[in-house]
Amino acid sequence: MTVRARAAMVFREGGPFTFGDVEIDDPRSGEVLVRIVASGICHTDIAARDGLFGLQFPAVFGHEGAGIVEKVGKGVDRVRVGAQVVLSFSSCGKCSGCVAGRPAHCSAFDELNFYGARTDGSPSIRDLKGMPVAGFFLGQSTLARYALTRERNVIVVDAVDEDDLAGFAPLGCGVQTGAGTVLNELMPGPGESVVVFGAGAVGLSSLMAARMAGAQPIVAVDVVPSRLELARELGAALVIDGGREDVAARLRETVGEVAYAVETTGISRVIDQAIRSLGPTGKISLVGISADDPDERISQKMPGPRQTVINSIAGDSNPQEFIPFLIKRCREGRFPFRKLIREYPASEINEAVRDSLDGVTVKPVIRF
Repeated sequence: MTVRARAAMVFREGGPFTFGDVEIDDPRSGEVLVRIVASGICHTDIAARDGLFGLQFPAVFGHEGAGIVEKVGKGVDRVRVGAQVVLSFSSCGKCSGCVAGRPAHCSAFDELNFYGARTDGSPSIRDLKGMPVAGFFLGQSTLARYALTRERNVIVVDAVDEDDLAGFAPLGCGVQTGAGTVLNELMPGPGESVVVFGAGAVGLSSLMAARMAGAQPIVAVDVVPSRLELARELGAALVIDGGREDVAARLRETVGEVAYAVETTGISRVIDQAIRSLGPTGKISLVGISADDPDERISQKMPGPRQTVINSIAGDSNPQEFIPFLIKRCREGRFPFRKLIREYPASEINEAVRDSLDGVTVKPVIRF
């Protein structure tokens, strides 16, 4: 059996998102069918559209889904029909990383998240002529009215209504990644400095997490004035316009040696700038998506012998625990990530992508 759904398909590398009807499989063993209420758009979706991950086209992307469980497959016992859920990345649950509670380091991560099909090679999505469409992107493909996912991807949440649930969608990747790289990987202490390079959704989530941790001063670096203004509102003691100021000189004058840095742009010269700002025992997390090899991206200025460079994957988060934690902190007013969100109707998906790339919108969320 299948369910027919409208989906935002990309038919060629770098092409637009185009809505059309597809057939999505009923859930097999361990799988869950979710009616999507909303899906965030992440720069990873845009990078995939542009061919970075080598997926075949046509493809359905999207990996920040929130919705209602419609059907469950055999063996699914943790999720019930009708549950409100947020979807995150896929992991096997059996390898040493998963058993240790670190599913972002799953040994099957690429196979489960970037192959465009089930692990046996069978597609989950087909066009109306029966031809395969790449799916299971980050275990989800949520830029569609329905998404087939795996039980381990599904985090049950308690939302007031569908509008409230839609606001949780970005937790599946961008917000979780930004907050996780600070709270799970860098772990700054009270009074320690944190500089965030790039005030997009990941960077601003890092900033809010640093504030939760009691770090100070917290500094945001970007080239978009509106994003720097929002960074200040969210807790940055200092904002630096990287297009107008000498970032390194300004940091030396105001902060001195930086204890922790989060680099979210993936741009080599910015990474170099960030590493140069670190103190002798400083730590930096590289979060930005880039076509460059991570080792090549830091070759301009190799870190010192006691400095630490982390190539972050999803903020080393365990979504089953970390997403409910972030929701709780949001409701307490300590992690106001919804200030990053602007909602768009599904018909305006390409405008949402453009606004994200232009810096007009921090976190676009598509409503279905």
